[in-house]
Amino acid sequence: MRIGLDIGGTKIDAVAVAPDGGTVDRLRVPTGFGPDAVVGTTLGVIRTLADRTGSHPTAVGIGIPGLIDHETGWVRHAVNLGLTEVALGPLVAEALGAPVRVENDVNVAALGAAQAMQLDGAQAYLNIGTGLAAGLVVDRRIWRGARGNAGEVGHIPVLADGPLCVCGQRGCLETVASGSALAIAWPGHAGSAATAVFDAADAGDPAAVAVRDRFVAGVASAVRILVVTADVESVVVGGGLATLGDRLLVPLRAGFDDDARSSAFVASLGLSSRVLLAPTDRPLAALGAAFLAPESAVTAA
Repeated sequence: MRIGLDIGGTKIDAVAVAPDGGTVDRLRVPTGFGPDAVVGTTLGVIRTLADRTGSHPTAVGIGIPGLIDHETGWVRHAVNLGLTEVALGPLVAEALGAPVRVENDVNVAALGAAQAMQLDGAQAYLNIGTGLAAGLVVDRRIWRGARGNAGEVGHIPVLADGPLCVCGQRGCLETVASGSALAIAWPGHAGSAATAVFDAADAGDPAAVAVRDRFVAGVASAVRILVVTADVESVVVGGGLATLGDRLLVPLRAGFDDDARSSAFVASLGLSSRVLLAPTDRPLAALGAAFLAPESAVTAA
């Protein structure tokens, strides 16, 4: 049995996966804050799943946001969890006596999407949440690039005089196509800014229509970049804003079809058929973590 954990800022979502790939149990608990709380809760979740399934894990995978050293299992920096230079992988491996892999949460979500959707070949998972980033998977294995930055499309500048991005550049794609971008462009609304914008646009508010269309165009740019530069077979749109569903997918595909009518090059890319929505009813990051390759797992320090 493998156990996969998606450690988020507010909760840990964990699954136990049988050798045939089927999910046999799932557990969600509050994460906690700081090294002691996060490590303790992680171990508690794993032990609870092991007790409930009656099986000791043969491997454990952990997806977590922030700067991760996947080779050593150290979390270098995860600001939302209060972690700096924490040996998460080695600590968990030592406590459990099982191999452990720790990976960036978007990368494991990419792996989980490929697994859940039965996608082979080169795939991209475009995570649209507070920020914007992508994970790349080739034949259901994570591809990180030369320095681990593959898929960082959110920090490609697209507006020469655009707003300052958290990365220090101006006009990055993340300042256009992300949850934080929508919250800035459509402030003062309770709940999800994305839902509020799309609802107002559907009701005919011209300001909301402009914000929505700008956002959709930004997502379309991210899809184009991934297809043209990496030539992935599919771009799976996931993350929190994937819950927009067809409200996002339909205008994305319509825009690609319009562009294809005026550009033979765009037509040759087949973008409309290559953009997909991630399933929102499955814990993709936890599933992906469970399928991290065990042969390069870290062990106890």
